[in-house]
Amino acid sequence: MGQFIKLTAADGFTFPAYVAQPAGTPKAAVVVVQEIFGVNTHIRAVADGYAAAGYLAVAPATFHRVKADVELGYAEADMNEGFGYKMAVEALPAPGVMADLQAAIDHAAKATGGKVGIVGYCWGGLLTWRAACTLTGLAAAVPYYGGGMTAPAEAARQPKVPVLAHFGDQDHWIPLDTVQAFQKAQPGVQVQVYAANHGFNCDHRGAYNEAAATLARERTLAFFAQHLG
Repeated sequence: MGQFIKLTAADGFTFPAYVAQPAGTPKAAVVVVQEIFGVNTHIRAVADGYAAAGYLAVAPATFHRVKADVELGYAEADMNEGFGYKMAVEALPAPGVMADLQAAIDHAAKATGGKVGIVGYCWGGLLTWRAACTLTGLAAAVPYYGGGMTAPAEAARQPKVPVLAHFGDQDHWIPLDTVQAFQKAQPGVQVQVYAANHGFNCDHRGAYNEAAATLARERTLAFFAQHLG
């Protein structure tokens, strides 16, 4: 089990982050970026899972600049509420929430003295992709079904670090033709497509696909083992 700490971004903004410690000395660190539902039970469990795999896991509250203490479920009302917070964060003046992700990366690096990877889900997948292209201190990035990252403006970005991207072929939020276009625009990115829907990694929602989630996690851990040491 982890605990919440306070982090401070370069502009002085203070926000919470859930930190899960591995049993022994961390082999590296992983920043875990939330969906539109906050650093909720599921995201904390994901962070705990990376800690169980030997990593220090840091899950920053990426809604905190617009709304504190967001912890939503997966009903339609929760989805609508979370989408509103996401839109509010996206509307912040640059660098906005990216400054908070940089603070989480910096904390993870300082706390472990090792390399730092980043993984994110849904909106967090999009933020993970942007982090791979714009932030410093990362060694690898793994976006899961990053909503919007296959749009031409996002696909035109150039990642600074190795990227493994997971998508579902039944994802009505991210049409398969846009995934294929992204893959063509980003030949250096490892793109994996699963027979699954949006949100297939989340065992709290109906879209959960155990086979896809298990395979994606195995690939992610192998990718982090390769690039984080």
